[in-house]
Amino acid sequence: MSYASKNLVEGNRELIAFRIGDQEFCVNIMSVREIRGWTSATPLPHTPSYIMGVINLRGAVLPIMDLSNRLGMKPAEPTARHVIIVAQVNSRVVGLLVDAVSDILTVSDEQIQPTPEISSDLEKQYARGILAIDKRMICLVELGALIVETESEAA
Repeated sequence: MSYASKNLVEGNRELIAFRIGDQEFCVNIMSVREIRGWTSATPLPHTPSYIMGVINLRGAVLPIMDLSNRLGMKPAEPTARHVIIVAQVNSRVVGLLVDAVSDILTVSDEQIQPTPEISSDLEKQYARGILAIDKRMICLVELGALIVETESEAA
């Protein structure tokens, strides 16, 4: 994990935490471009089940990924309370459907614990660690692993 150029203070990073069901996850805040309310997506044929479709984001076509479904949980049933986290990984921009954004965290590398060995292979592939903060267990998700695979599946 190379976040050195994105650290606020050497060894610290900012993460944005969000909820999916009763679980909390977080991603590097430097990947997040904006957070917006739920907008219905236009489905596209022949896309993976976790791609809900596309929306128009100020003239650009933005694919919407159901992060719950992508992480192997039950598919989301979006309501007006859901939000879309618009994230950029390398040159790719994607909308991530989540239940709610819950927090912005500043953490040190020492606070990120390794993913437990009992985790599934799927979880290990996307989870870069676990944060135990204020009696909360928050899974650090590696967006690059989610989005790179999407590119190869869409090709």
